[in-house]
Amino acid sequence: MANPILQTFALGFPWQTQDPFLFCVYHLDHYPKGNGELGPDSKLLEGRNIGNDFTIKDGWRMYHGQTIPGFPYHPHRGFETITIVNKGFCDHSDSLGAAGRFGQGDVQWMTAGRGVQHSEMFPLLNTETDNPLELFQIWLNLPKADKFVEPYFKMLWHEDIPIIDEGNAQIKIIAGNYKGTQANDPAPNSWAAKDEHQVAVWNIHVDANSEYVLPKIDTLATRTLYFYEGSEIFIGDQKINANFGIALDPFQEVTIRIGSEKAHFLMLQGKPIDEPVAKYGPFVMNTEEEIQQAMEEYRLTQFGGWPWPYPDNVHDADSGRFAKYPDGTLIEK
Repeated sequence: MANPILQTFALGFPWQTQDPFLFCVYHLDHYPKGNGELGPDSKLLEGRNIGNDFTIKDGWRMYHGQTIPGFPYHPHRGFETITIVNKGFCDHSDSLGAAGRFGQGDVQWMTAGRGVQHSEMFPLLNTETDNPLELFQIWLNLPKADKFVEPYFKMLWHEDIPIIDEGNAQIKIIAGNYKGTQANDPAPNSWAAKDEHQVAVWNIHVDANSEYVLPKIDTLATRTLYFYEGSEIFIGDQKINANFGIALDPFQEVTIRIGSEKAHFLMLQGKPIDEPVAKYGPFVMNTEEEIQQAMEEYRLTQFGGWPWPYPDNVHDADSGRFAKYPDGTLIEK
């Protein structure tokens, strides 16, 4: 049997991806207890590059936040974001008037399409204990035919996401089909909405000193396994340490032997869109001319403006998990 490993690479910030994925970033921040105003004690901000704090200091970062960590309002066009929050919480606000607080295993799927602004803030809700955050954000491209669809977002609540328990392994099926178990529907205009595109997003946890078999598929697709927590694994005779990505042959099932610590993986898979990609920050189109058009339109329209009082909008400290949709529909968990 041929070696199923096509490439291995160190995980940086962000992680290397393959078409149809554009970007994947892993946030692991050990935030301290909150100050009662959803941020850290102001004394802990000393010595940080506030507004652009991406250096891990004391185990955490403020990112573009000034007093609350996170990403104040910014635009997107031409792709989708899939935001998986395993620990902690994310407060969402957008230019459509939609909002939400999600976390503790929830997933938000947002189609930027023709253009949307949103903010993603990480409120420190606990004032007596620490506020750990573990979050993945994945950018999934849209084909040229769907670059200008209307913006859309939906929540995949943790309680509704299928999790397969194989004894020594737990597989959370965020997108795609795993051994006959189908994930919840993605956003309707997503590349993942058509089964033939074989898009899969799985979060896999496997016990130490055990073995896991990643099933094969029969469609040409890219497949990348990100080994983001653990000690070491073995595929055939090859040892792979944690914090490495592995590009795999999708036509082969892959037997993975787990080392001395529980192994955590994120698996991204999909049929390539195979179109030209032009990127500039939060805009992803097919040509440089389209990028210039996107920038000009954003300057003129702000993609609908910003209906919230603050660029780094957060929700009430006593709010639970919720989603408010542009049509006013409110779902509380």
